Amino acid sequence: MMNDMNRQPGMRSISDLVGSTVHRPPLSKTSECGRHGEYISLCHLGSIWLGCPQCAAAEREAEQQRDELQSRQARVGQWEKKLGRSGIPERFRDRTLDSYVAEHSGQVKALDFARDYAQDFARVRKSGRSAIFMGNVGTGKTHLAVGIGLQVMQEHQASVLFVSVGRMVRMVKDTWARNSGVSESDVVAQMVFPDLLIVDEVGVQQGTEFERNVLFDVFNERYEQRKPSLLLTNCSLDDLSSKYLGERVVDRLREDGGGVLKFSWDSGRRDVARGAI
Repeated sequence: MMNDMNRQPGMRSISDLVGSTVHRPPLSKTSECGRHGEYISLCHLGSIWLGCPQCAAAEREAEQQRDELQSRQARVGQWEKKLGRSGIPERFRDRTLDSYVAEHSGQVKALDFARDYAQDFARVRKSGRSAIFMGNVGTGKTHLAVGIGLQVMQEHQASVLFVSVGRMVRMVKDTWARNSGVSESDVVAQMVFPDLLIVDEVGVQQGTEFERNVLFDVFNERYEQRKPSLLLTNCSLDDLSSKYLGERVVDRLREDGGGVLKFSWDSGRRDVARGAI
């Protein structure tokens, strides 16, 4: 219990307030705040006058934001403990947006999209706006998607997960093992949790009903929670709708301004192999 020896200056103990007059209605007087100017100060009890209401409101808001940040950091920590961090492969961790080389109009358009998406991620996160990167191998889809992920982690403190369809399906199948301790719902929840989900190699899977159901469960729940996703595929939109994702998933990914970005140029990997770049 605080006593008179360790009480800070200006603080009032409960004993000080016992017997104090309660003012109904409260007393009022004009006071001055160095930040907000003149305000009406109120006194409800004894001689205790309240300070600037705008300062008090700002402090409450700041405290609420601190509490929300701490709560979010705790949830992210629990998620990372279960799944690891971003899942971005070591090979791709230097693929920033600044290191992407745009040599022609198609690549410039793709880079502009990626920059806008990353810079505007606060609104992207609120709307759940997703995108599909579609094109042949080696055209830079992974580079730009990873670049977006790295930037939103750094500038928006967003949680990001990069995962292939194959890994996602394997994680669900691993729950079937005896004593796995993890359910299919747990795996789906891990995929739904991050602020941005980047799914690579969509269409490389076999296209089974089971795979489509797994993908539907993940993307449908992310859609309902307005969480954005980036899909990387070598397939056509028709094949995604009919074979690998289903029409409902594709339609939902394209809502809220979500679009299809076509990487229609030749593979840069072949240029590297030939010594062109």
